[in-house]
Amino acid sequence: MSPAALYDIPVHKITGEGTSLAGYRGKVLLIVNVASKCGLTPQYDALEKVYSRFKESGLVVCGFPANDFAGQEPGSNEDIQTFCRSTFGVEFPMYSKIAVTGSDTHPLYQSLIAQQPEATSPAPGRQAFRENLDGYLQQHGATTNPEPGILWNFEKFLVDRNGKVVARFSPEVLPDDPAVIAAIESALNS
Repeated sequence: MSPAALYDIPVHKITGEGTSLAGYRGKVLLIVNVASKCGLTPQYDALEKVYSRFKESGLVVCGFPANDFAGQEPGSNEDIQTFCRSTFGVEFPMYSKIAVTGSDTHPLYQSLIAQQPEATSPAPGRQAFRENLDGYLQQHGATTNPEPGILWNFEKFLVDRNGKVVARFSPEVLPDDPAVIAAIESALNS
């Protein structure tokens, strides 16, 4: 699949209306699998701030709720939308809940992962995060996903103006981390 085909994959707005990312052709996208009841949920605040800071330059943050990790996104799309707006003032586009792991992985995430199979993190962040997460999940009889799958909530894919994934950041990397900001600025200036 060509990078530009990413724009043609059907998705649904959080309101249920069918759409695609085609309206964002020529923009830089930060696509994030999000969850409302995760220890990383406060990243919504940083995502909104990054969106506000760069939207006039052509950045669009796209939130895709997923309930794939420890049931941390159990609500309906309406519940999710209400939570995001009332708790974090989210104005960036939100989409209907999808699967980002397993046999039901949404085609959008299949494409994103195929383009960028590995997430990066400022060393040793990802390894420490994964070890802590693995330990926590083992205590509760669960495991993390193997690479190249999505590790956890709030993994971030940066897509350039041509639909190509140019960076993938591990869940613990904050949206306003200097590495993410530098990658966004580079994509916006390309």
